[in-house]
Amino acid sequence: MKNTIARLAAALLALTLTTGFAAAQSKVTIAVGGGSCLCYLPTVLAKQLGEYDKAGLDVELVDLKGGSDALKAVLGGSADVVSGYFDHCVNLAAKKQELQAFVVYDRYPGLVLVVAPSRTNDIKSVKDLAGKKVGVSAPGSSTDFFLKYMLKKNGIDPTSAAVIGVGLGATAVAAMEQGQIDAAVMLDPSVTVLQGSHKDLRILSDTRTQKDTLETFGGEYPGGALYSTAAWVAKHEKETQALTNAILATLAWIHSHSPEEIMAKMPEETVGKNKDLYLAALKNTIPMFSETGKMDPKGADAVLAVFSVGSPEVANAKIDVSKTFTNRYVEQARKTTGNAK
Repeated sequence: MKNTIARLAAALLALTLTTGFAAAQSKVTIAVGGGSCLCYLPTVLAKQLGEYDKAGLDVELVDLKGGSDALKAVLGGSADVVSGYFDHCVNLAAKKQELQAFVVYDRYPGLVLVVAPSRTNDIKSVKDLAGKKVGVSAPGSSTDFFLKYMLKKNGIDPTSAAVIGVGLGATAVAAMEQGQIDAAVMLDPSVTVLQGSHKDLRILSDTRTQKDTLETFGGEYPGGALYSTAAWVAKHEKETQALTNAILATLAWIHSHSPEEIMAKMPEETVGKNKDLYLAALKNTIPMFSETGKMDPKGADAVLAVFSVGSPEVANAKIDVSKTFTNRYVEQARKTTGNAK
């Protein structure tokens, strides 16, 4: 009788623990604007390291071809959070849609405007892109915004180039090598992959470093972040804090490990067959990743300034950029976990 009671008690305890664990795991779906791109590595690596689980979350990553598609997934209700570029939060504010970034993982955007190998001799400046076919991850994505900004900055009508969605990974590289497009806005590892095959690859603009970012935008310009609708963030403070904690822990891990160790944790399908090129691209990218997760208000102002140049709608919207982000969750994490600086 005692053995039977003991077994029942053990079974009940196991059930209670299992149920409690399940209850603690909140389900969150993150739409990623191109999981193969190194700019989004912290979101993917957090999953690989188990940081979401440690934070009490059951996270599903949905890989989409561009930031605009990831944004549509959240606005349409099929995902909770976007892992994408912060500039969408500013752009949508002009349309009276309230989006809020709550942890930033890219200090720089890492966007690179590259000429297709077959067009190196006849496209020598941004001005030469007028009337040309230029690839972006997806129309309406940050790559598209960047192209229009660069055209405008160089005195060219932002609509003068034909925009073609080619994704961010192997599809973009293939489109460039096969001559389907004349140029493209790309990100690593795709840029490094192309450079590996074409040593004379012409780069018209590069924002992978602080120096290049300052030259291009005139100031700091944040890239990738986790964001959602302001309503979702307000209703899911626990999940928002947990996501922030997971990303901050991942950023701390990145900056305390070698590129080789980071690559070893990434999914094989993401690294691809040419590990040497992926590693080279990763080494170029690591300085992009934030050490604090915080949004620099000046960086947010720079995003608004850039969009105001290329978009009359944004310029005339009188946007309060401070509402498009919050550092509250990063600051709370600093108090409780010490992962933020």
